Amino acid sequence: MPTQRRGAELALTAFAAVLFAAATALVDAAQCHPASVDVVGYGAGFVVVFTGAHTAVRRWAPHADPLILPCVALLNGLGVVMIRRLDLAHAAAGQPTEDASRQALWTVLGAGAFVAVLAAVRDHRRLARFGYTAGLVAVVATAVPALLPSGVSEVNGAKVWIRLGPVSVEPGEFAKILLVVFAAAFLVRKRELFATAGRRIAGVELPRPRDLGPIAIATAACLGMLTFEKELGAALLFFGIILVMVYTATGKAVWIGLGGTLFAGGSVLACTLFTHVRQRVANWIDPLATYDLPGGGYQLAQGLFGLGTGGLTGTGLGAGRPEAVPEASTDFITAAIGEELGLTGLAAVLVVYLLIALRGLRAALTVREPFGKLLAGGLAFALVLQIFVVVGGVTKLIPETGLTAPFLSAGGSSLLANYGLVAVLVRVSDAANRPAAPDAAPVRTPVAEELTRLVRPVVAKLAALPGADALPPPPARPVPAIPGDPLGLGLFRGGPCDLVPSGRPTRVFGTHPGRTP
Repeated sequence: MPTQRRGAELALTAFAAVLFAAATALVDAAQCHPASVDVVGYGAGFVVVFTGAHTAVRRWAPHADPLILPCVALLNGLGVVMIRRLDLAHAAAGQPTEDASRQALWTVLGAGAFVAVLAAVRDHRRLARFGYTAGLVAVVATAVPALLPSGVSEVNGAKVWIRLGPVSVEPGEFAKILLVVFAAAFLVRKRELFATAGRRIAGVELPRPRDLGPIAIATAACLGMLTFEKELGAALLFFGIILVMVYTATGKAVWIGLGGTLFAGGSVLACTLFTHVRQRVANWIDPLATYDLPGGGYQLAQGLFGLGTGGLTGTGLGAGRPEAVPEASTDFITAAIGEELGLTGLAAVLVVYLLIALRGLRAALTVREPFGKLLAGGLAFALVLQIFVVVGGVTKLIPETGLTAPFLSAGGSSLLANYGLVAVLVRVSDAANRPAAPDAAPVRTPVAEELTRLVRPVVAKLAALPGADALPPPPARPVPAIPGDPLGLGLFRGGPCDLVPSGRPTRVFGTHPGRTP
């Protein structure tokens, strides 16, 4: 079975490599870009990177789900193709960018992080030991950018970055995974108290403050820091993850109602306090009305125009104008995909995300212990919620949030964090599919011990029965004498002695017939 799984994974990964090579060639042909060494380099790098990742899964997680890694390879490859397509368009307009080469480098580092997590975390249950540490690190990671000067941490109005020379890191991407680990470990320990112990407030039974305190404090601290940093999209993501994990652990629908109420109140409060939130709501209501305003609906309107241009089947790779959308390689990369691949291609991309999430949920349902269930379920839902928020903002279903599409959008922190997330999912799926260890063979008792028994006399057993006083005493059975047993008590026979004058338990020793004590 492990060999079949890994063979299927290798075949699907090879299929993703073929699609990547074909898409790269189509983009170059459509852009009238001469074939170059870059195309061969991208293709060879793709094969080497994901062959290495497959080898790591084969070695350290042989029972893992065979669909997760190929789906990730397909999404990552499509993201590199679209980013390179945008680079070619910018170069033709006299504004060259190198986003594709940077994304390729981050892909190599992300695959390395994937391999490192698989090699280091041989048993996902060990993560439960560091639950509180993970929660503390998550809070610190979200707080650090807020404490740094704006020149180091602020990009496009959001203070969520740490810029170190040419490298920028977004700690919130890693805090997301750490918060899931903390919540899973905490809820496994406190699940029974969440479901039983507590007090009723306004008709709702809530846990005791000392039981609810750690997860409430960690979540509130992360949300407070992200709100202060004006990163409300990440705050929404964190809140949704914790809410679903608490509901999954307790099975009480009241948490969904309470969370929905808090979300509605928080949304109204954020719209009241923050100007940029009001602007995004106005853009969402009517992007054309704010089309020409600074920070207005130009980006959203251009994205919608691109989706409309693509229609059902798209303009074809390299044949559209996705570069007209601001931030097309990050926040609005799904709009670029929808324009050139159409609704059909965008739906196929969403199906690939859904496959990863479903395989993660399958691992959560199959794994045999509660921590793994909550961990895999929380990570799978984090992926689903993030892509829902991204696509919802691009299609005007919800206001824009600034989140990026996992594995598709340009960004090193996102790639590293999401490869770590997928590595943990692969680890849990390996534990879920691993066959149970066979029961240990029964230990045979040595013959000398088997012949030594502790018995109680029949008289004592009868005396313990109700109404035993009315029963006549049992007749004594004559025991024939044997050699070496001059009293004829049968103490040295192979079987137990039923009648012992003292009525006490007697240890009987079995010997070979004819043997004297």
